[in-house]
Amino acid sequence: MGIEEELKDLKNLLQKDKEEDGIKEKKFKFPFGKKVGRGQKKKNYVTVMTISENGVYDFKKYQIENQTILHEKIPRLAGAKHVMFDKKGNPLIVLFNWSVAPLNPSKDFSEEQSLNPQEEYQKSLTDGTNTKGYQLLMARMQSEQTNTKKQMGGILKWVVGLGVAALVIYVIATSGGGA
Repeated sequence: MGIEEELKDLKNLLQKDKEEDGIKEKKFKFPFGKKVGRGQKKKNYVTVMTISENGVYDFKKYQIENQTILHEKIPRLAGAKHVMFDKKGNPLIVLFNWSVAPLNPSKDFSEEQSLNPQEEYQKSLTDGTNTKGYQLLMARMQSEQTNTKKQMGGILKWVVGLGVAALVIYVIATSGGGA
């Protein structure tokens, strides 16, 4: 009987621990200053949660223009199907750093499918939504961009040089014919 009583006591202790732990889920709160206010909602601002390659996340606010946001000088999609809203109506977009297209809440957040960053990265390579092509394209466009400032600087140097040469010629011409 001693062993049975001890087993019952152990079972009771385990059940009490489970009941006392009663882990409560914490409610999600936006970081201070990253929540979109009422006035910003009217101006198409949205909170963007960016997830980097190593899994670190960060919150930023961007304005949606022409169904895109400009994150790290690369246009990213931000249509109505990509925006999620919480109970209070705060807009949120979840965006991987390597992808042009954010997560589609109706399609990507199913109970059966877990979000694995490596799988999402491989998926972005096959879908053509990876940002590497856009980064190369933007760098190429910036290098080939014509700058009018350099041309104006060259013209300004010629005008100043001609003015100095005319001054030198004038000084030589007037100083030699006087006495």
